[in-house]
Amino acid sequence: MKIETPLHTDHQLDQLAGQFEHWRQTRSHRGERIPQALWDQAVVLARILPHSRVAQHLRLSPNDLKKQMAMQVAPPATPGRTLPGFVEVPSAAQGGPTIEMELQRQDGTRLRLHAPDTAIAAIVRSFLEA
Repeated sequence: MKIETPLHTDHQLDQLAGQFEHWRQTRSHRGERIPQALWDQAVVLARILPHSRVAQHLRLSPNDLKKQMAMQVAPPATPGRTLPGFVEVPSAAQGGPTIEMELQRQDGTRLRLHAPDTAIAAIVRSFLEA
C-alpha cells in the first residue's frame, strides 16, 4: 500500500474501513480473528496517521493496533526500485469490449478495474510487479 498525499491517505483509510466492515459482516463467527492482511494494512496507515484515529475509524482497539505495530517492522525501502504512482490507460472507443476484474496481492493491496480489454495486460503487470 503506497501512500502519497493526505487525501490519498484518507481515501485508503475509508477503503480499509469498508474492507473491515465487509469482513465483520461475512465472518463465520463473532470471535473470529481479524485476517493478517487487514492488520497489515491498518499498521501501514497507523505509521502515517495517528494510530488512535486509525483505530477509531476501523473500530479497533487502540491497544491491539499498537501491539500489531510493535510486532511488525516497517519494510525497508528497496533501493533503485520505484513503484508506479500512475498508470496511463489508453482511451478506448465507446462501446468497445471491456473487462471488469479485481486483483489482490499477497500484501493485501487490491486493484479493482473496469477497463478496455486492450489495456488490461499492462495494468495487471504494473500492479503485480509493484
